[in-house]
Amino acid sequence: QLQLVESGGGLVQPGGSLRLSCAASGFNLNYYGIGWFRQVPGKEREGISCISPSGGTTNYSDSVKGRFTISRDISKNTVYLQMNSLKPEDTAVYYCAADGGVVQAMCVLTKYRYDDWGQGTQVTVSS
Repeated sequence: QLQLVESGGGLVQPGGSLRLSCAASGFNLNYYGIGWFRQVPGKEREGISCISPSGGTTNYSDSVKGRFTISRDISKNTVYLQMNSLKPEDTAVYYCAADGGVVQAMCVLTKYRYDDWGQGTQVTVSS
């Protein structure tokens, strides 16, 4: 059974950093694109970063480009999101999700592509 578990959220001051983890089980990351999304109450879930099955392609939304970095450790079947220079507007619940239908060298930030989701982890950026 495919499962995704996020961790690493918490409270951080503006300008600080956090690293989120997405531990995958029941499937091999070499065959799935993984996306990171975030959502605040009353707003649409926003795609912010993804990594292709090959690991060679990453994409970022304009809102996080240059501040966030996605990576993965195949040996741990885990995907990470390093978040630097955090801003209050980054406050949200962060989710990872798996896309089993994407080709090896691609990933997309469209939430409708993703069939399997983690439970989310809260990130709060506040002084």
